[in-house]
Amino acid sequence: MHTPAARNSNQQTPWWREAIIYQVYPRSFLDTDGDGVGDLPGITAKLDYIAALGVDIVWISPFFTSPMKDFGYDVSDYCDVDPLFGTLADFDRLIAKAHGLGLKIMIDQVLSHTAEAHPWFVESRKSRDNPKADWYVWADPLADGNPPNNWLSVFGGSSWQWDSRRRQYYMHNFLVSQPDMNFHHPEVQQAHLDNLRFWLARGVDGVRMDACNFHFHDTALRSNPAATNRDTSTVSDVNPYGMQSHLYDKTRPENIAYLRKIRALLNEFGAIAIGEVGADDSLAVMADYTADGDKLHMAYSFNLLTADSSAAHIRKQVEDFEARVKGGWASWSVGNHDCQRVMTRWGGAAPTPALAKLVLAMQLSLKGTPCLYQGDELALVEADVPFELLQDPYGITFWPEFKGRDGCRTPIPWTDEAPNAGFTSGTPWLPVAAPHIAAAASLQELDPESALNFARRLIAWRRTVPQLTRGEIVFFDAPEPVLALRRDLDGEAGVLAVFNIGPLPVSFTLAAARGATALAGHGMAGSVDGDRVTLPGFGAWFGSVG
Repeated sequence: MHTPAARNSNQQTPWWREAIIYQVYPRSFLDTDGDGVGDLPGITAKLDYIAALGVDIVWISPFFTSPMKDFGYDVSDYCDVDPLFGTLADFDRLIAKAHGLGLKIMIDQVLSHTAEAHPWFVESRKSRDNPKADWYVWADPLADGNPPNNWLSVFGGSSWQWDSRRRQYYMHNFLVSQPDMNFHHPEVQQAHLDNLRFWLARGVDGVRMDACNFHFHDTALRSNPAATNRDTSTVSDVNPYGMQSHLYDKTRPENIAYLRKIRALLNEFGAIAIGEVGADDSLAVMADYTADGDKLHMAYSFNLLTADSSAAHIRKQVEDFEARVKGGWASWSVGNHDCQRVMTRWGGAAPTPALAKLVLAMQLSLKGTPCLYQGDELALVEADVPFELLQDPYGITFWPEFKGRDGCRTPIPWTDEAPNAGFTSGTPWLPVAAPHIAAAASLQELDPESALNFARRLIAWRRTVPQLTRGEIVFFDAPEPVLALRRDLDGEAGVLAVFNIGPLPVSFTLAAARGATALAGHGMAGSVDGDRVTLPGFGAWFGSVG
C-alpha cells in the first residue's frame, strides 16, 4: 500500500492538489471474460499495478449501460453497469479494493447528452406534450425546412437532426445518436444530481465531468459567428467545427450556477470534480469554472494535448492560466483517450523511452494536478489501426486526414508471453499493436531503467519535494527547446527545474542557476557549473536555490 496524497501533513493544502490522477479506459485495460473488451474485474485485478505507480486517484472512463455507439459516452442508464463491463457488484468490489490500497475512484459523468436509446429520449421524442417533451433541445425548422441555425457537431455536419415523430429538429453536439439535454429545464438538472448522488452513495470519491461546458445552449438559438482565430486544439484542422466561434451552443453563463449545485452535492460526500473544457478560450473557462472554491475543484483542457511541444507553448499555457485564475486549479494532461499518444505526437517517427521520462518529469513539475493516461508509463506509441479495423465513428468520418481516437485506445500490453499481450483470451476489440509487445509491463518490470520503473521512482521522489506539489511557479527565458521554471514554497528553498524537450544536447547560460545545489533521486541526467546548464537530449536538471 502506498501513502496517498490525502494523508499529507500539510493541512492548508487540499489533498487533491497534491495528488496524481491515472486514467483507465476500461475497454482496453484488461479483459477477464474473453469477449475481447476490458471490464471492471480486469481493473480490479490490476489495481495493485496502479497503486505501485504511486498515483492517488483512478479515473475510470464510462462503464454505464450504453449502446456503445460512442463507446460508453452515450449513456442509456446512468445508474447501472453495462453487462459488457460487469455488474454493480463488480463495481462495489472495485471500490472496496481500491480503498484498501489507498486509492480513490473517480468516475466519468456524461451529462450534456444521452444515448437516443435512453428512456428519457424515447419518451421525449414521442410527442410535443409528454412529461419529458422539453427534456431535450428541440426546435422547429425554418420556413424552408432547414435547421434553426448554423450550429455544427464536433463529429461533423450540422448539430441538428430531423425527427419525423415530432416534426422538429433535435440538437446533438456529438453523434446524431447523442441528443443534447435541455439544462434550462429544472427537472433535467435534478435528474442528473440524483444520478450523481447514486454513485457518491456507493463510495465514489470524485467525478470527471465530460464536456462540462456543453450543458447549456442559447434559448434564442442565435447562429454562431465565424471564428476570428481558428481553434485547432480541440478539433482537427480538417473539421469545420473549428471555423465557428462557439458563443451560443456551449459555454453559456447559466452553467456557472449549475456547477455550484454539483459542488454543493459533492461537498456532502467530501468528493471532488475535475472538468473537461473544450472552448474557444479554454484557459479562461478553466479559470472561471474553478474560481472561488464553489464550482469544480479543477479542470483540464486540450491545450497540452496538441502537437506543439515547444517550451514556449507549454510556458504560455501555464502562465496564461495562472494570470487568469482566481484561486482555482488546473490539471495538466499530456495524454488521454481523445488524442494521439504523446510519444508519437511529440516524438515524431522515432520516439524513445527517454522522451517519455522527460515528459513525465516535466508534467510532474508544473503547478497543478497531473493526469496520466494508461500506457504512457510504458512509453507506448500511437498504434496504427487500419481503416478496416477502425471502431471510432469520429475517425471513420474524417479518414484519412484524421484517423480518429482508436490509435491511443488499443489494449494495454501486459505480457509478451501470452496471446494479445495478455489483454484477452479472445479477439480484442481493437488489435494489439505489434510495437507495444516489446514494451509489455512484464518486460519493463524486469528492467530497472525502463519507463515503468522510472515512473514509479519519479512519482515517489516528487512526494519528498513539497515545492513541486504546493509551490508557486515562475518561468525563465531559455533557448528552445528548453523549459526552465522554479517552484517556490514559503519556508522552503526554491526548486529550479530545467527540461530539454529535444533529442539533441544543449548547453546554455541561465542566471537563475547560479548558486543552485543539485537535487538527487529524480533519475534525470544534466549538470550545472556556475550559471552554465548542460543537458543531454531529453535530459533534465533539478536544483535547490536560496
